[in-house]
Amino acid sequence: MVLPELAARLNCTEYKNWVKAGYCLLLLRGCLQGFVGREMVAFHRGLLASAPGLSPGTTCRSGSRCSPRARQFQPQCQVCAEWKREILKHHTNRNGDVHWGNCRPGRWPVDAWEVAKRYMQKCPRAFMPRGLADKTGPEDCDAVALLNLINSCDHFMVDRKKVTEVIKCRNDIMHSSEMKVSSTWLRDFQMKIQNFLNEFRGIPEIVEVYSRIEQLLVSDWAVHIPEEDHRDGCENEAGISLSESEVNEIEMEFLKEKLQEMYLQAKEQEVLPEEILNRLEVVKEFLRNNEDLRNGLTEDLQKLDGLHLQHQKRDSKEPGAQTPEGEA
Repeated sequence: MVLPELAARLNCTEYKNWVKAGYCLLLLRGCLQGFVGREMVAFHRGLLASAPGLSPGTTCRSGSRCSPRARQFQPQCQVCAEWKREILKHHTNRNGDVHWGNCRPGRWPVDAWEVAKRYMQKCPRAFMPRGLADKTGPEDCDAVALLNLINSCDHFMVDRKKVTEVIKCRNDIMHSSEMKVSSTWLRDFQMKIQNFLNEFRGIPEIVEVYSRIEQLLVSDWAVHIPEEDHRDGCENEAGISLSESEVNEIEMEFLKEKLQEMYLQAKEQEVLPEEILNRLEVVKEFLRNNEDLRNGLTEDLQKLDGLHLQHQKRDSKEPGAQTPEGEA
């Protein structure tokens, strides 16, 4: 049987649009992971071939003295200095702010993905993906990290305006406090994501996802209690069908990504604590009315609550913090 909570959610057009857009981003992530991984291996191989000083046999000679800190990286050996020059040489924003923190220069000669991470970390601040230090390959990355890589590395010959438009759409979805978008917005999103995918018409897995996204965005996805001889779930006349468990998994995965985004923003203090708290309360209120989703997100909510308490304790200890009345 279709869960009553799921039926109510998907019969709200704006929420259904939000979930559809989120699912498109999950499909986009899936089709880009293999392609980006292959391309970065080829890019890394090209760097090694073009600059003899970057060969795998050359290693950092200064150890910890070549460790970057945040936006600062002053190499202390010739090998790391040459790698830094080559990385910046292929950055589309060469004079921009590159976040070098948490990278491992000693791995650059042998690890293509360690090089790739330097192109994923500083477009305009609103586009910056975080938490990349532990990502060992494209399979660990979300859509926005892969989009930033494509946008920032000149190895990818694409119309970068189309890339940034999809990134902006992704941020609209992720930062929607009510988890709703209009049908007009969804049509605009469909045009922008298809324009972006058209840049890769020769890549079979991306062409396949283009068709799936096209069908997904025009499908109804209204949930009805089915007759005995019909399958529970979401269908339309084109034959697209998702079971209730599949729809629930899509919701759960995208909500989890939203909570992780909020956690990273709060941890790195990119957003005021009050704004994070307000967003968190909206999500909690939504989950109080949707137990089927709440049970799978308990750990993520607890992490955010714990971080908020840490910030409160730290702020109360700072000089100038107000003393509660009666304790002066």
